[in-house]
Parts: sequence; structure tokens; C-alpha cells
Amino acid sequence: MRIQADLGKCEGLGMCEAMANDYFEVDEDEELVNVLDDAPPESDRAHVYAAVQACPVQALSLQG
Repeated sequence: MRIQADLGKCEGLGMCEAMANDYFEVDEDEELVNVLDDAPPESDRAHVYAAVQACPVQALSLQG
């Protein structure tokens, strides 16, 4: 599973970072998400999935 961010949709709201800050960080200057680790281990996948689903503009997705 890989995390993908659509920066064209991202508004930098930070829901993902609030829920999974080991994987997401919002750049305060650009107001866009940075994916810190795009391949979470199996043990973190449910946590990352919840953070992806929390994005109000659907800028995040999981592939694979």
C-alpha cells in the first residue's frame, strides 16, 4: 500500500497530520501536505487509512 497526495486538491487543512503525524506534515509556508513515509507497515495501515479518510477535500488516497 502506498499513500498518494493530490497537491492540486490539498488545502493544507491538516486533518491527516493531526491523525497520523508520523506519515503526514503540512508545510506551513506552502500550505500543502508532505507525505513523510508513503509505505506504512501493515501494523499502521488502519491508522493511516483513517487519516486518509478524514481529508475533507479527498486529496489523499491509498494505492495497492
